[in-house]
Amino acid sequence: MTNVAKPLHGRRVLVTRPAHQSDRQRQLLQQLGAEPVALPLLDIVPTTEQDADFQQCKACILDLDLYRDVIFVSPNAARIGADWIDAYWPQLPLGVRWVGIGKQTADTLTQLGFEGWHAAGGFDSETLLADASMQQLGGERVLILRAEGGRDLLAETLRQRGARVDLAHIYRRACPQYDAAVIQSTIYAQPLSAILITSGQALNNLLQLCGSTAARLTDTLIIVPSARLAELARSLGFNRIRVAQGPDDQSMVDALLPA
Repeated sequence: MTNVAKPLHGRRVLVTRPAHQSDRQRQLLQQLGAEPVALPLLDIVPTTEQDADFQQCKACILDLDLYRDVIFVSPNAARIGADWIDAYWPQLPLGVRWVGIGKQTADTLTQLGFEGWHAAGGFDSETLLADASMQQLGGERVLILRAEGGRDLLAETLRQRGARVDLAHIYRRACPQYDAAVIQSTIYAQPLSAILITSGQALNNLLQLCGSTAARLTDTLIIVPSARLAELARSLGFNRIRVAQGPDDQSMVDALLPA
């Protein structure tokens, strides 16, 4: 295949998704001629019996049939939530709407045996909150399955609209640990053409891991999936920011292509 057919030939791109989620993104980059460089910036750690949140999670899952909506905030929440539900419900309760925030999460739910639903037109809490079905919620019960420390916008807005909202922190997102040699060889040994970042926590983790050398990254192109994350990147000193059409792998890689 010629370089014309590989428009990202010679581009060195930092892939920061968790290790178990990065294969597709790396394959897409390789197909376009880029060199994907993996540096996972989030460790996904499921809640266990040793964690303070365990009993709250268990109580919510046992009450699953009482909720109108069970909302999964990410593909990770879908996978880990499915494991929780499988442990306590041999058959899924009827009458529950299984909601993914965005198509990617809803598709993950469907692959796991749920009838995943998502609000059309976007992939974030704001899109879900704009849907007609989420406006008048007097007395309706809603469960949000998410990570410890997630955004509060969804829960707070649903409560303002009359819903009884429960939160189950079924996992946490931790910063991986790398020694200085890994950071040097991955990020600085050869110049990066671009960095793909899909969450604010991952971006903060990158700066934490780079420490005093993080300023060397501020002129590197950074691809983000939302205006909200673009604003965070700008506030942290990044000068070259491009917003992808969404957080899915195809959209993030497409944002690297020439206009």
